[in-house]
Amino acid sequence: MNAETVEVHHVAEGPPDAPLVVLSGSLGSTLAMWEPQVAALAARYRVVRYDTRGHGASPVPPGPYRLADLGGDVLRLLDRLGTERAHFAGVSLGGMTGMWLAAHAPERIDRLALVCTSARMRPQDWAARAATVRASGTAAIAEAVVDRWLTPGYAEREPRTVRWMREMVAATPAEGYAGCCAAIEHMDLRGDLPRVTAPTLVVGGSADPAMPPEHARTIAAGIPGARLRALPGAHLASWECAAALNDLLLAHFGGTALPGGAEAGTETEEAP
Repeated sequence: MNAETVEVHHVAEGPPDAPLVVLSGSLGSTLAMWEPQVAALAARYRVVRYDTRGHGASPVPPGPYRLADLGGDVLRLLDRLGTERAHFAGVSLGGMTGMWLAAHAPERIDRLALVCTSARMRPQDWAARAATVRASGTAAIAEAVVDRWLTPGYAEREPRTVRWMREMVAATPAEGYAGCCAAIEHMDLRGDLPRVTAPTLVVGGSADPAMPPEHARTIAAGIPGARLRALPGAHLASWECAAALNDLLLAHFGGTALPGGAEAGTETEEAP
């Protein structure tokens, strides 16, 4: 385990003796980002949500961070919970953390779900964003970030959600946000994908401007036996396509056939 791990803030819901599911959020979010999944998953699982380091109520160590730091924090969390193995689902940055864990600590990850994420991003985008945040704070980018999280139609229908998300991003400590930008900037997980042995579900948003569908296809093609599904939303499928994502997660963690068609390896199918 990385010596620089921190004790991240977390909450646990669902039956204490049920299989454990850990939910990891996107850059700029708190554990509240998984709220639409809690009721569905907690009916069958012990659901643990946590704030990534530098976010929410978790510690904010000096950056920059590495993806190994974020993964090490999860391993420390599993140790604190007294569990050897857990299912893991991550959106965006959380999915990157999940890929690192499944490749570097495969004995700790049972089943893996990767939602609207990427194995490699353009480094210059993240260096520039970190510089903006360090100079002007996260409030300077909050509106632009949330605009890329949701489709215009959903944002128009759910103005309260949009306001809440912008406030959440703006409240993220600048050091924590910029530190995680550095982790993404220097990340390249493509060579790690063949090492993932956990049964893996990859979910992409067909209208995701932040991480277009080809990112999901690359991940699914690289992980042996991965199952790929597309949802008709943008980056935050956990909100915009909550019901469909919940069905996919329940089927995947339960080891049953996914809704939306026959199992097809890495063939993209759009879930209803």
